[in-house]
Amino acid sequence: MNVIFVEPAFPYYQREFVRGLAAAGARVFGIGERPVEALDPELKGWLTGYDRVRSVVDEGALLAAVRAVQGRVWVDRLEATIEAHILPAARVREASGIPGTTVRTAWLCRDKPAMKQALREAGVPCAQSASADDPAGVRDFAERVGWPLILKPRSGAGASGTVRVDSPAELERAMTALGVGRGGSVAVEEFIEGHEGFIDTIAVGGRVAHEFISHYYPGVLVAMRERWISPQIVATNRIDAPGYAEVRAMTRRVIEVLGIGTSATHMEWFFGPKGLKFSEIGCRPPGVGQWDVYAAANEFDIYREWGMAIAHGRPDDAPSRRYAGGMIALRPDRDGRIAGYEGADRVFARFGEWIVAAHLPEPGTPTQPVEAGYMANAWLRLRHPDYDELRRILDAIGETLRVRAA
Repeated sequence: MNVIFVEPAFPYYQREFVRGLAAAGARVFGIGERPVEALDPELKGWLTGYDRVRSVVDEGALLAAVRAVQGRVWVDRLEATIEAHILPAARVREASGIPGTTVRTAWLCRDKPAMKQALREAGVPCAQSASADDPAGVRDFAERVGWPLILKPRSGAGASGTVRVDSPAELERAMTALGVGRGGSVAVEEFIEGHEGFIDTIAVGGRVAHEFISHYYPGVLVAMRERWISPQIVATNRIDAPGYAEVRAMTRRVIEVLGIGTSATHMEWFFGPKGLKFSEIGCRPPGVGQWDVYAAANEFDIYREWGMAIAHGRPDDAPSRRYAGGMIALRPDRDGRIAGYEGADRVFARFGEWIVAAHLPEPGTPTQPVEAGYMANAWLRLRHPDYDELRRILDAIGETLRVRAA
């Protein structure tokens, strides 16, 4: 099978999808923005061919590159795994006659108000939401629904640009920041109180072949705005517990309604006083290296499993569910440059057997702001057979390991 993969070199973890396809026996043709000379020998070894474009989200340039590959070989699949690439890839896929995720599906997974409207009509529980291009539309929604509300860019990924507002004054400030009335289009939503988590799948022909459930501690909006918090993302190894049945069933319904065929998916949800509520879905893998957490916790090559789904339409291995897996983000105490670490030796001496990966930037490294995300500064990944014990270990690490900046 011949597979075109969009942007194999950046971000760095994109190479793992190329490796997974090659390990599954596919011939991989990369289209990316870097010159071929910038690709390292290992990545080049997994690629059968490579074409460079100015921008992979320039649909005309991407289509021309895809047709160039089609002029040399038969192309079976065209794949992308970055949120911003999904819709351009779908449009090029349809224009070039390559099977895969359709433009309709990609658009519904990208446009949050349209996504929720389609799912509400199909009986999937969602927060009240609407799209708005002007301040009057946002204010009308606020009058109908009440406070608090969530505003986010209409096609944003994850929590990027998301703002909670609790009053008319905060709403006005948020609209100004998001450019509402000056060309900015937003999704405005009812705020849902409750615990926040996500479920990730690899679907094959619309059926779930692999699935993993993770929890945020605390929720993303709080985690991305408070420097003192060392936020955690923890994947359970108790996925067959009865309490997860409802979210697993909802996932399958969402995949059906949105017409997702063979693809990775990432679906966020809330559970609280109003019950289980769908939040949003991406027709792509999760971010923050979460697939690497799943791979370590389940002792299998999830990237090759994705490659098997794309190239052969079937899974080839099963997750062990032996471990729960988690990551903890460690924020510098201020912006500046990393000065050093306190408590790192104690953490590694006490919990080293459960640590599977660590990133502690060298002293002198510039810090990144809190809102840059979970992996912007220091982080650790761990696994443990007992989910509750893993949570206790992650809490202890957050209380012990300090990142100092100057």
